[in-house]
Amino acid sequence: MKQASLSLRLGLSVTLMGAALVLLLACLAVFALDHELDSRARKDLARKMLQVEHNLRVDLRSEDLGTRAHPLLDLVMGHDNLSLTVRALDGRHPHLLSLGPALEARVGELHAEARLSYHEWRDSTGKQLLTATRLMRLRDDTPVRVMMTLDRADDSDLLQAYLRSTLLALPLLLVLIGAGAWWLMQRGLKPLRQFRRIAGQVSAHDLQHRLPDKGLPLELAELAHGINVMLDRLVQGVSQLSQFSDDLAHELRTPLSNLMGKAQVTLARERDSEHYREVLEDSVEELTRLNRIINDMLFLAQVSQPQARVALKPLALADEAEQVMELFAFSAEHKRLTLRLQGWGTALSDRLMFQRALSNLLSNAIRHSPEDHEVNLGIERHGEEVWLWVANQGLGIADEHQPRLFERFYRAGSGRSRLEGGTGLGLAIVKSIMQLHGGRVEVISSPTGPTRFSLVFQTE
Repeated sequence: MKQASLSLRLGLSVTLMGAALVLLLACLAVFALDHELDSRARKDLARKMLQVEHNLRVDLRSEDLGTRAHPLLDLVMGHDNLSLTVRALDGRHPHLLSLGPALEARVGELHAEARLSYHEWRDSTGKQLLTATRLMRLRDDTPVRVMMTLDRADDSDLLQAYLRSTLLALPLLLVLIGAGAWWLMQRGLKPLRQFRRIAGQVSAHDLQHRLPDKGLPLELAELAHGINVMLDRLVQGVSQLSQFSDDLAHELRTPLSNLMGKAQVTLARERDSEHYREVLEDSVEELTRLNRIINDMLFLAQVSQPQARVALKPLALADEAEQVMELFAFSAEHKRLTLRLQGWGTALSDRLMFQRALSNLLSNAIRHSPEDHEVNLGIERHGEEVWLWVANQGLGIADEHQPRLFERFYRAGSGRSRLEGGTGLGLAIVKSIMQLHGGRVEVISSPTGPTRFSLVFQTE
């Protein structure tokens, strides 16, 4: 089943909401109109009852109800929807005055009190009536019950006419709302169609397309900016992956070419056993180098995964650094170097990863330090951070190389580390480890030295 488009869904939603709103407003308008008509009718009756009370009290006595009712007649004359009934409550004066259209006898059954009260009722024909009742006194102090009735047929007709006009106009309003909603949705979703067109042009070989973010609503502008940032990251990632693939192929080609060349030369003619042994020893060295590159690549792939997590625990950095220094004691002694450690601190870290990161830095420091010098290690605390640094007195690193030192297979010395047995992945591993710890690695160096690498950890 084909799914409805977003514009159709939004248009239907807006139409339904508009219909519900129109119905609600119509109901409120009917209620308000009915309330206003009822309030106006009651006010008119109250004003008329005040005039009746004045006339009864000032001008009429009980015997005048049938002969001198002209003041009261003036009140109802010209009002076809108004009736007045005055009934004497004194048994000695059973006078009854009735002015206006004739009413059913049941109007006389309505209860009257000293204060003005209203009664809504319907006669036998269903006509809606409103009667105001009140006990009053004549000029001779005779008590009478006054009932003034208003025929509200005109109000009912007005209300019915409003309902009919509203029901007739409702379909047209719904059509207008639906058409307006569809037009607004088409206009509002136009940038999304442009987004879709540009997204269809993006591929792994063509990542240069970008979404326009000018003149768009705030939400779509933010979306376009976010997608453009994502595309920039993809471009950078694809570029890095391509560069990494080239570097990896270059790194693996050298030892493989050496192995193949030595094997072909050796097999070209008969050799003595000593020569074969030398070739095998050289092959083992190249294979060891290949194995080291592969192991480093596997480790980098592991720690670079977004879901990679390590359990960080408080670690005494000085104790762990001393253990790593013991592992490199023979290498330092071979170059007549002195390893010195100063300072103390505790940081949140994984023990094995910390040792690997420090081992890479210490190995590089020993490799590039001149003989008969010192390699210094220090631990310092700066605010909420703990710094562990490794410094050597050898030749430094030029400024143009420092931003790329932590890239995979990048070398600042024309292949120097490759000749000395390095894989070009050590500093990249250090950076990945520190990122996994929520820390960072920094370098300070000058072309003439010294060079200092720092591991920056978070405190407990």
